Amino acid sequence: MGQYRVHVFVCTGGDTCPTQGDVEGFVTHLRGEVARAGLKDDVRINKAGCFSQCGHGPMMVVYPDNVWYCGVQESDLRDIFESHIVAGKPVARLQYAPGVKGANKKKGAK
Repeated sequence: MGQYRVHVFVCTGGDTCPTQGDVEGFVTHLRGEVARAGLKDDVRINKAGCFSQCGHGPMMVVYPDNVWYCGVQESDLRDIFESHIVAGKPVARLQYAPGVKGANKKKGAK
């Protein structure tokens, strides 16, 4: 097991995620939830560069579960926090599984 029980990465540096949602705000919101819940020693929320999945965003990845989320909106953050980060149950409706490893950019995405 790593340094944290849950480590969340939010794509804030790609070509499309920052245009598809307030990803910087997502990071701030989730960090606030972690602090309010007293989980700062167990949960880490990080900004991340591009996941090479442009056009599917906003994207988040939760480790060590290796669960990828796509199309995340601000209204989804509560479910992700309460269900997955706190209770360990991924939010199925947001899970991303492209079926092939590596870069999976949508046609037309940079």
